[in-house]
Amino acid sequence: MNLCVKDIDWKNWKPKIKATLMFIIKNEEVLLIHKKTGLGKGKINGPGGKIESNETPLDCAIRETMEEVCVEPLNIHCTGELFFQFVDGLTIHGYVYRAENLKGVPKETDEADPFWCPIDEIPYDQMWEDDVTWIPYLLSDEYFKGYYIFDDELMLDAEVRIS
Repeated sequence: MNLCVKDIDWKNWKPKIKATLMFIIKNEEVLLIHKKTGLGKGKINGPGGKIESNETPLDCAIRETMEEVCVEPLNIHCTGELFFQFVDGLTIHGYVYRAENLKGVPKETDEADPFWCPIDEIPYDQMWEDDVTWIPYLLSDEYFKGYYIFDDELMLDAEVRIS
């Protein structure tokens, strides 16, 4: 029997990893990255990474964006949360941020190759399977919570709740 979102006691669920994602939106385009290292290597996503013990989710989102693509996001707000349960036991709670501007010019680093993508051409087929379920809410600026069950890179179940 496959594990389903409704099978998890999300109120008492504890993530092993807390992380962030940042999506900078400007002139009907979104800044995306080709991820070069770590979980999701080879996929397209927004900049982001693990929250360190001494920082807030917002601090992490800004730091990771600066480290991965060499820009400072501006006019930022949190637009959603992601809860991932992997069948191998990995658990991740992610905070999703949206920025309306940036300081600097995106540059490639060892971790990421950034590119501007027209919002109506987002390459969902090159992203994590869950992205198509919540990125539309990010783009419409609706707060969401997404709950997911994954087996490695295969999404087994999903539920998105709008607040």
